[in-house]
Amino acid sequence: MRASGILLPVASLPSRYGIGCFSKEAYEFIDGLSKAHQSYWQILPLGPTSFGDSPYQSFSTFAGNPYFIDLEELIRQGLLTEEECEECDFGDDDRSIDYGKIYESRFGLLWQAFERADLDKDADFNAFVKENKDWLKDYALFMAIKDSNDGVSWTEWEEDIRLRKPAALKIYEKELQEDIQFYMYLQFLFMEQWTKLKDYANKKGIRIIGDIPIYVAFDSADCWADTRLFQFNEENEPLAVAGCPPDAFAATGQLWGNPLYDWEYHKSTGYEWWIKRVQYSFKLYDIVRIDHFRGFDEYYSIPFGDKTAENGHWEKGPGIELFNTLSEKLGRLNIIAEDLGYLTDTVLKLVQDTGYPGMKVMQFAFDSREESNYLPHTYHKNTVVYTGTHDNDTIQGWYDSISESDKEYAKLYLNNSDTPREEIHWDYIRAVLASVSDTAIIPLQDYLGLGSEARINIPSTLGLNWKWRMKSEDLTDELLEKIKQMIETYER
Repeated sequence: MRASGILLPVASLPSRYGIGCFSKEAYEFIDGLSKAHQSYWQILPLGPTSFGDSPYQSFSTFAGNPYFIDLEELIRQGLLTEEECEECDFGDDDRSIDYGKIYESRFGLLWQAFERADLDKDADFNAFVKENKDWLKDYALFMAIKDSNDGVSWTEWEEDIRLRKPAALKIYEKELQEDIQFYMYLQFLFMEQWTKLKDYANKKGIRIIGDIPIYVAFDSADCWADTRLFQFNEENEPLAVAGCPPDAFAATGQLWGNPLYDWEYHKSTGYEWWIKRVQYSFKLYDIVRIDHFRGFDEYYSIPFGDKTAENGHWEKGPGIELFNTLSEKLGRLNIIAEDLGYLTDTVLKLVQDTGYPGMKVMQFAFDSREESNYLPHTYHKNTVVYTGTHDNDTIQGWYDSISESDKEYAKLYLNNSDTPREEIHWDYIRAVLASVSDTAIIPLQDYLGLGSEARINIPSTLGLNWKWRMKSEDLTDELLEKIKQMIETYER
């Protein structure tokens, strides 16, 4: 079925307190999607972010980001007062997230709410803790110990707790009992509010497309809690880390630094951890986009300690066996395979064998630096097409930055030489919506016609990413009506 949606991270929503969250503005955004006849809201990973603020480097593959907890709901419940929230400094730029100020203010307020909550008598909280015991206790303990160590990576903790010696675990569990319960409470609030928001979206006919990174962060509860999952030595240090080789876009490649999986171990367990991870993802989302799908066929292994990705090499991944196992245990899964970049025949076969739709990105169609199968006339139905993703510039920003020869080819292809520059985004949106792909996703910034100032992320850079926010007044009735008309025109 032909359908369309809008890509917007939760953090990019407007709200009163510095960062997008599960507040009334999120419900209003869903109302806007419904008015514009959208079928999907695509978001980025919901996990708690660490240094660099990237949702792709999370403290846990299961936990949710406490920043997304709606403070106004806690005010309504009598756990906070409006005055307490107003006294905090969340930053003064409603177009940009100030993560430093959010970090300093948010957790203090959440602690106040926690101290006022009567959790011993809260049956829902206790049921949540019991239901999520597989990951919740380790995550909460991890965060509590991290706080007690001034936030340093678990690799710098005292040896007894770094290596999870039973005696040390007992001591920390006892000493940090309140802190552990605090982090469990945050996850309870997160899930309670997110479930309510997702149910609202589903009732409005909007399905959530979530995003899970293939890898987990080195400084995460997952790595600390079970080192057997990863290629670690006896000192719990990585033998090698993840990344991408050098190409036309990155001369020294991309060094992500995530630990690599010990696929032999995963296979020996019947892929138990992956089954739990994917099953949990489908509690959060209706459809799951798996980032860097190529890594399941072959993954790029870079020696731990290298400063660039130049000395890496390719290793064989689990291939179709993993996805056959997931299907056997969980049934047919609504997964999108992020299959962008250079693809070998074996990757293409893996995507085809799974039956999952792959991705197409319109901006890649006109890059003369490499051969392209991103031009709309080459698409097939079982694909998800984007003007750009969170890793791309906006259409307007991209158009202003490409070479004149690429620009001329794009004009020739779209037959839009007469389109004013400030309206150019509509031509690319139209081409995406008109394409044969079953699903079309447009970042909100492209519908708004914004330039590079609204870009979400520049890969392999730190400091300026994941900050952009929309304003409530951006989503006008006029814009929603125009989107709706285009959706009807192209029968999505």
